[in-house]
Amino acid sequence: MRPRTPVKGRGVFSGTGLIVTCLAATLAALIFPVWSYTDRPGTAPNVLSAQTLKTSYGPLSALDQDFLTKVRLAGLWELPAGRQAQSKGTTPAVRTAGRHLVEGHRFLDERVRDVATRLNLALPDEPSEQQKQWLDRFDRAQGAEYDREFANILRLAHGKVFSVVAQVRASTRNSLVRELADDANSTVLDHIKVLEATGYVDFDAVARDLAGDSAPAATAPGPAAPPPSSPSPDYTLPPPAYRPPPD
Repeated sequence: MRPRTPVKGRGVFSGTGLIVTCLAATLAALIFPVWSYTDRPGTAPNVLSAQTLKTSYGPLSALDQDFLTKVRLAGLWELPAGRQAQSKGTTPAVRTAGRHLVEGHRFLDERVRDVATRLNLALPDEPSEQQKQWLDRFDRAQGAEYDREFANILRLAHGKVFSVVAQVRASTRNSLVRELADDANSTVLDHIKVLEATGYVDFDAVARDLAGDSAPAATAPGPAAPPPSSPSPDYTLPPPAYRPPPD
């Protein structure tokens, strides 16, 4: 009795079966690495980012690092701007805003330098070129023009930082950055309020700036409505949510 002739294409090792087997193996190899990172509890996609640093306080993402740098840069130019406004501002409201800037950024600068030391992260030692240009504008301005430049440039800058703080606070997995973002949120919001209370902020310019995502220096603040009735000499605003450290 002659052996039965094999049916063409039958079995795993046939041509078609071999192709299907290879495709399934390839698909499994592609899916497994994705599953291994995305389906594990507490694991986010940015674990694959070369810019994310491992620390004992949790991963330090590129956004976290940029946030720390921005907080430091803000203090490097807003501290001198606030000190200047305390003496150069022509209204009590502008001088009050300057005082809040000094108190807030003295506190935040101490905090961010401590956090950076604990995370072994280098921070800048001088303002950016754009921030130096803003300080130069303040130096040249006089009288009501100074008050208007001070209020508008700083209000535009704080508006941009405010959105960054919110993004960092919502996404960071680093406990030190999370705590610093809480402090920064309270400080920046306080500064926005005191700058608006000067009566010089051009809200149309603020809206245009945020919509176009342009730098504050690129659009000179337009004339704002004159300040409301002159505040009394003892003009005050609610204190910041934080407590600045004693001198």
